[in-house]
Amino acid sequence: MHNFEKLLFWQKSIALAKHVYIVCLEISNDEKYGLISQIKRCTISIPSNIAEGSGRNSNKEFNHFLAIALGSAFELQTQLILVKELNLLAEEKVNVLLNEVSEIQRMIYSFKNNLK
Repeated sequence: MHNFEKLLFWQKSIALAKHVYIVCLEISNDEKYGLISQIKRCTISIPSNIAEGSGRNSNKEFNHFLAIALGSAFELQTQLILVKELNLLAEEKVNVLLNEVSEIQRMIYSFKNNLK
């Protein structure tokens, strides 16, 4: 069992989720039940799956949940690219989020490889 709160990539994914929620306030309410909802769901999925996996009985199970968290991070990356291409947010703001997501992806991937 791992203490997820001490994992740097979990901490960064919590910070990312807060950042995404704040930035989503700037997107038109027309997207409230569409893209914004999907972005928020996959953003929350990242730290949630890290936490759930850390409480499992084996590294194999933890690895599975890390894979789900990683998938959610790539889903978020795709949605942020779409936000940028649709000009729903300033490009600079989206790029900051994309950099955060990319860092978390690398950290999860590296941890997963060391967990095996």
